[in-house]
Amino acid sequence: MDIPRERKNQRVKRWAIGGAVLAVLVLATAALARLEPAAPSVDRAGIWVDTVREGTMVRQVRGPGTLVPEQIRYISAVSGGRVEQIMVEPGTSVTPDTELLVLSNPEVTLQAMEAQRDLAGSRATVATLRATLENERLNQEAAAATVRSEYREAQRQVTANRELAERGLIPTLDLRRSEDTAAELAERLEIEEQRLEFLAASMEAQLEAQLAEVERLVSLSALQESYVEALVVNPGATGVLRELPLQEGEWVNPGTRVAVVVQPGRLKAELRVPETQARDVAVGQPASIDTRNGLIPGRVVRIDPAVENGTVTVDVALEGELPRGARPDLSVDGTIEIERLENVVYTGRPAYGQAESTVGLFRLDPEGRTANRIGVQLGRSSVNTIEVVNGLQPGDVVILSDMSQWDAVDRVRLR
Repeated sequence: MDIPRERKNQRVKRWAIGGAVLAVLVLATAALARLEPAAPSVDRAGIWVDTVREGTMVRQVRGPGTLVPEQIRYISAVSGGRVEQIMVEPGTSVTPDTELLVLSNPEVTLQAMEAQRDLAGSRATVATLRATLENERLNQEAAAATVRSEYREAQRQVTANRELAERGLIPTLDLRRSEDTAAELAERLEIEEQRLEFLAASMEAQLEAQLAEVERLVSLSALQESYVEALVVNPGATGVLRELPLQEGEWVNPGTRVAVVVQPGRLKAELRVPETQARDVAVGQPASIDTRNGLIPGRVVRIDPAVENGTVTVDVALEGELPRGARPDLSVDGTIEIERLENVVYTGRPAYGQAESTVGLFRLDPEGRTANRIGVQLGRSSVNTIEVVNGLQPGDVVILSDMSQWDAVDRVRLR
């Protein structure tokens, strides 16, 4: 009769064992829940690290650019015409009197001939006018001289009649008549002399007016002649012919650019600096230009006030000797030194670290096996370095590579 009790004890025993197993599973699950997830692994060879340093940090900005001549002379056509002959090709050294090309325009030549004809006619008119006026002046002088002679004779007659009248040899009426004649001649002489003065002044005014017309025609003739001379195009400066984009037989309008002359020995660099970095660039700052065949020292001389395609053009005057191969339009890289920061904490510039911002960087532990994310406050930046305001100490090693794929974790393991 003990068999039922034995089965009951076995049943109780199985329930106890099951409860114990369940309790162990619950405790294990809770323990596992409290454990942090395993840190992801990062290949050490695929990351870029740098050590935080303290000392002098040189702030720089960098930008690509090209070498351009300091002096560029654009030559435009003064006279319109057809290109008859091209005398030189681009790349040729030229002087101010070198003939670049020859144009032809019959209308310009005709206008110059007409201007010369008008000038010759005006000069003939001046000569004729001068002769006519001189003849009138001589006639007036003769008339004045005649009246002057008659007046003097009348004065002598008055003197003689006065003596005779005093002696009673002639009547007083004759004396009065001779005095009236002398007075009339005096008035006529004064009028004739006034006419002579007026004629002289009139002659001068007429000649000045005609001479002014001659001067106008002289200038016009010289201008038309310069148009004829401009049919032979000269550079007007010493240098190297850079461009001459014309073909024989092509028609050129006045004002059209026909050639470009540069001085290849005097070059400057035009750098395109990102607009976010150009705010710290100032005239006078030192710069270094990399021509890929040597470095040339320079200095900022001009900053373009406008922004174009997200960049600001900065002109750098070259102060060193140009390396071999330096020529206009050569692509270069320029680095401008903005300032030197003394006794600051700095490190290499992270992939996504901007100036005056706070970013999360992974700092390596002393053994270099793991890296933990910490908040770092950044300050002023340079091309390859950036100031550390808070969060790191000199000697810390941080990861500068792009770690955006690990944004969900605060700790990584290096392998």
